[in-house]
Amino acid sequence: MSEQCNQSCESCQANCADRKEQKTDFSEKPHEMSSIKKVIGIVSGKGGVGKSLVTSMLAVAMNRLNYRTAILDADITGPSIPKAFGLKEKATANELGLFPVKTKTGIDIMSINLLLEKDTDPVVWRGPIIAGTVKQFWTDVIWNDIDYMFIDMPPGTGDVPLTVFQSIKVDGIIVVTSPQELVSMIVSKAVKMAEMMDIPIIGLVENMSYFKCPDNDKEYQIFGDSHIEEIAENHNLKVLARLPIDPKISAACDKGMIELFEGTWLDSTAQALEQL
Repeated sequence: MSEQCNQSCESCQANCADRKEQKTDFSEKPHEMSSIKKVIGIVSGKGGVGKSLVTSMLAVAMNRLNYRTAILDADITGPSIPKAFGLKEKATANELGLFPVKTKTGIDIMSINLLLEKDTDPVVWRGPIIAGTVKQFWTDVIWNDIDYMFIDMPPGTGDVPLTVFQSIKVDGIIVVTSPQELVSMIVSKAVKMAEMMDIPIIGLVENMSYFKCPDNDKEYQIFGDSHIEEIAENHNLKVLARLPIDPKISAACDKGMIELFEGTWLDSTAQALEQL
């Protein structure tokens, strides 16, 4: 080490034994007028497991506990959050920034469908543009006095999850899965990505876990035996909740009335979030 060393290895060209590699900081600050206390990522290793449903129901659950909640819909090419909440109006903006749309019970939401002229218009963008849009939902939107923000991630471990984990200070993630045996491998990928990015994993939620027959009150495992306990044990994680196959849940989402749906399956998950 040179006597003139100032410990700034990033700008130094010397190849000495004491050289320390500097990690590039990709983190972004939220809008200067935003106030966000906790950020929770809702992730899945594959599509179709009900990640957006869990995101919506968790935001509703925390809102019912008198916390101010918000949803940042990062699933740009498959946005379904506005539909679940029955949102028709579009997001507005002025010289200060972009404003999220409030639901009937006061949940703040920002989604690409709140900016498109028609919610059926496809988003045919390449990965970097999609990732940049998600980042703008964090930096350009004014999130006012939010206790819990939920980020509905797209499935997989690609550009957008990487951008979110690098750009936004995520306090923890919840991994959504389903009972199929194939999913255990996919979940492992999502969990390992979070571990690589040093993001705390709050636990697992299994959707479509069982069907409770209204005629005999018995539970049937439509998609086979659950492997969530095995997955949780392998990664030393908690099983937070199991959601049933319930036509009433689908109907509530289709009608934009997820805020009115009654169910206690995510109560323990809400308690875990309160203890963060």
